[in-house]
Amino acid sequence: MPPRELELPHHLRRQRERREQDRHLATASRRMWDKPAGAVVKMADYRVRITDGPNAYMQYKDVFVRGIYRFQIDKPDPLIIDGGGNMGVSAMGFKRDHPAARVLSFEPDAGLCDLIRDNLKRNKIEGVEVIEAGLAGKSGTLTFSPDGSAGGQISEAGTQTIRVEPLSKYLDYPVDFRKLNIEGQELDVLKECESSGRLRQVDRFVIEYHGWAGGQQKLGDLLNLLDRNGYRYLVHDFDAETCGPTKPPFRHRPNADWFCLVFAQKIN
Repeated sequence: MPPRELELPHHLRRQRERREQDRHLATASRRMWDKPAGAVVKMADYRVRITDGPNAYMQYKDVFVRGIYRFQIDKPDPLIIDGGGNMGVSAMGFKRDHPAARVLSFEPDAGLCDLIRDNLKRNKIEGVEVIEAGLAGKSGTLTFSPDGSAGGQISEAGTQTIRVEPLSKYLDYPVDFRKLNIEGQELDVLKECESSGRLRQVDRFVIEYHGWAGGQQKLGDLLNLLDRNGYRYLVHDFDAETCGPTKPPFRHRPNADWFCLVFAQKIN
């Protein structure tokens, strides 16, 4: 009988998987990075019309390779809220992992809403409702600065007027997973959900926190809000490609934006 291959310890398996991912991403970066706006590129099982090459590569890396929005659930048809739809890559990732899921995808940029719909149609994906609105602390309109890529922001100096809605309006029913990547509006949205009494309608979140250079530091407030509402959380600062400023040796960089992911799950 041939000797049985020894099973690697978990941390060594993860190191090997990470090296394999890194090799794959090096190839993907060369394939995508220089693609122009409007090009169609292959991402996993899908063909995706993109805003630009760097945005396409970063979203492919995070959604399909690193799996930053993946979650496990027993039910076949989870309800998912996708805050910050952009090109539709995260929605496609949700539908790839959970084909029967119902996804509500919020995107305030009209041009990007058209892009999401185009990508969903091209790949014959159903069960995703695209809502042309941003998420904020209350209903109304705000000014918005689009950048045609992944970094459009609500701003007093914005060039567009967009519709915004409080997330609590869409929490009549329990939500299995909520992604919030809404360029700095995350805490206001969570505060409104808390004050409405509907925050705990959401079982789990992945929230992208934006630490804007020179801006108010809100991560502590966000984590405290989750804690007092009965959520346990984990914090991750991406990889060096996405978030170099958080990597040691540490030093204060006044002009550097930084980002992290907060995963939170309700403890019953």
